[in-house]
Amino acid sequence: MKLDFRAGEQNTPEFLAINPKGRVPALVTARGVITETPALLLYIAQMYPQAGLAPLDDPFALAQLQAVNSYLCSTVHVAHAHRPRAYRWADDEASQRGMQAKVAQNMADCFAYIEGQLLRGPWMMGETLTIADPYLFTMGTWLAGDGVDIARFPRVAEHSRRLRELPAVQRVLPRHGL
Repeated sequence: MKLDFRAGEQNTPEFLAINPKGRVPALVTARGVITETPALLLYIAQMYPQAGLAPLDDPFALAQLQAVNSYLCSTVHVAHAHRPRAYRWADDEASQRGMQAKVAQNMADCFAYIEGQLLRGPWMMGETLTIADPYLFTMGTWLAGDGVDIARFPRVAEHSRRLRELPAVQRVLPRHGL
């Protein structure tokens, strides 16, 4: 289901029946609905182990992968969200503008950390593409709108370029106007 957030479609009874939080992602499976990106990504990795998108046989490496996805979810996504959705955190318009004014710096700080500490190789976790890579890629597409030039982070920019070249990614990008 494609949602128009500007039109408030995430708050329609049809979508709220899928995810009462009124948020994405929401994946409908035969066993029920999965929400929250780290959970959904891990589900995909476990459903398709032959793809090798997570170190499912190594609890420590899997926990490290989940720590990266949790950082992207709880820190980077929230830093970005203050620009388009500051109203979630404050009713006062001056407070909202203050939060929005910090987005570029907060996102730059997040990506400096990713560039220097989290990005372990050509892919997020090293030499192998994992479920963290498309997640980072998505957040990298937000940088320009958040007032940050991805070129400030050459390793992240190269990661984005490399991921963008994958045939599966090339098939999906036009659907999202990228």
